[in-house]
Amino acid sequence: MPGLRGFVARDRRVLRMAGANAREVLQGVVTNDVQRLAPGRAVYAALLTPQGKYLFDFFLVDGGEAVLIDVAADRAEALAQRLRMYCLRRDARIEGDTGLSVALIWGEGAPPDGAIPDPRLPALGWRLYAEAPALDRMEPASPADYLALRVAHQVPETGVELVPDDSFILEAGFERLNGVDFRKGCYVGQEVTARMKHKTELRKRLVPVRVEGAAPPGTPITSDGKPAGTLYSHHGGRGLAHLRLDRATGEMEAGGARVIYEE
Repeated sequence: MPGLRGFVARDRRVLRMAGANAREVLQGVVTNDVQRLAPGRAVYAALLTPQGKYLFDFFLVDGGEAVLIDVAADRAEALAQRLRMYCLRRDARIEGDTGLSVALIWGEGAPPDGAIPDPRLPALGWRLYAEAPALDRMEPASPADYLALRVAHQVPETGVELVPDDSFILEAGFERLNGVDFRKGCYVGQEVTARMKHKTELRKRLVPVRVEGAAPPGTPITSDGKPAGTLYSHHGGRGLAHLRLDRATGEMEAGGARVIYEE
């Protein structure tokens, strides 16, 4: 039976948001219900533009009197600057880097003490926050192993499938990944997101595909010579693509690779 696997995600950074109004500020701007935060429970959420387009995605973690924000390292400073705008005249502040590392753990077995279940899907395991995460009792893993895991479970990644000022979170699968709450009330971009949920049928979305051949993430996909979407992460012949569903038929092309939509 396979055991636990894990590694420290060097491409993550943990910020700290403190102050009496910190959770209230977050509740008013992010896509998920911050009131669900509790010890041992994280919340996955996004911050959108007023037009409903993706800007940032992150994990909110209970930090006692503060909220920890687990975000892609190359987006951390931009997120901190954006949140500071919403903190004006409120008792809420971003205190910068916590010095904590993020370990990603998955597989069979009991995780280390303090590990928090990934709120997106059970198959993604746990996230452990510590200055020096203890992973000595599990099989070492790598970012490539985690890539295979998220491709298998259709999980988008910051800066790859999730493109700032371009992606719509419902097309990227945020509802399936527990990243949006339609009952929590207003947040930035809420009206567009709610309209996409209730009044339209998604004609484009992130879907699993088979990939034969090589093509870098971001390669345009064509079907019978017509634009059909974009190929993103792929590993071991399986991949993720953002496709126009009306054109996702038969064999498609992405550079030198052949792409087949797996319904």
